[in-house]
Amino acid sequence: MEEMNRGYEIIDAHCHVFPEQIAGKATESIGHFYEIPMQRMGDPISLLECGRRAGVSQFLVCSTATAPHQVRAINDYISGQCAEHSEFFGFGSVHPDMENVGDEIEYIRSRGLHGVKLHPDFQRFNIDAPEVYRIYEALGDLPVLIHMGDARYDYSAPARLVRVLKDFPKLHVMAAHLGGYSAWPDALELLPHRAEHLRFDVSSSLAFISPEYARQMISAYGYENCFWGSDFPMWDHAAELERFFALDLPDGQNRAIFSENFKAYFAL
Repeated sequence: MEEMNRGYEIIDAHCHVFPEQIAGKATESIGHFYEIPMQRMGDPISLLECGRRAGVSQFLVCSTATAPHQVRAINDYISGQCAEHSEFFGFGSVHPDMENVGDEIEYIRSRGLHGVKLHPDFQRFNIDAPEVYRIYEALGDLPVLIHMGDARYDYSAPARLVRVLKDFPKLHVMAAHLGGYSAWPDALELLPHRAEHLRFDVSSSLAFISPEYARQMISAYGYENCFWGSDFPMWDHAAELERFFALDLPDGQNRAIFSENFKAYFAL
């Protein structure tokens, strides 16, 4: 374990978990969507086993409601898993088509969840659409983790996030995948650098871009604004750690990205 994490405290800022009875189907569905073989099964025990072997100590866990009727069950499931596993740090789900979004966000808070995850490609909405703005309005200071980018779709194009940030300057956004999965040049060009309320995770990025380009993006955004994440079950923790260490960042930046930034952001 120490060889994998090189003695660093590591928090995984981007994981997906599903109930055991549907984990296989859900994991397979994600793999088909991205045309990428899944590295692991997306159930909580598999996550813990995979992460622990690599020396990961804490995991931000979430799941995505693809229809309004799934929202409450997912929020109960994620909060229940957090109660069962102290290593888990949960984010809830909402859907733009649901009624009483504000009430559900208050329920998310009441269950001890720390933010909301949106996946525009799975949920099929533009992140700057009017029906989504009511979610941002209801969030207040609760962070939102947004899947960002996909060259095949326009739902979460970096240009749309620019509009959201302009309209909601106090919104706390965690832009997944260095701000734009398979749209990294647009993300680097368009997204604000070193913005007060904007953070990034490196998940599902390092397998596709060069270490040099990843370092450029982290430098532009500010290493203090970046989190490490695996996007489990898409990727194995050990493999993602190896990719991150290939960036050859200074020790202080490693410590910040692996855990210190996350702990400061959530006042842990």
